[in-house]
Amino acid sequence: MFKQILKIFKSKTPIEKLEKKYKKTLAEAFELSKISRTASDAKYAEAVTIVNEIESLKKMLTNEKNKSACL
Repeated sequence: MFKQILKIFKSKTPIEKLEKKYKKTLAEAFELSKISRTASDAKYAEAVTIVNEIESLKKMLTNEKNKSACL
C-alpha cells in the first residue's frame, strides 16, 4: 500500500512522459486508420517524431553519464 502512495507523488521523467504520449498517438493512429488513411498517416508521422525525441533524450543522458564517469 505504501508503494502505491509513493507512486502518486513520484514525478515522471521527460522520457516516461514522451513514451506515454507515443503510445497514445499510436492508438489514435490505429483508430483513424479505420476512418481516414491520410489522418492516420499524419498521426503516425507525429508518433515517429516523438520516438526521435525519445532517442535523442536517451543519447543525451548516456553522454552525460559517460562524461561524469570520466571525471
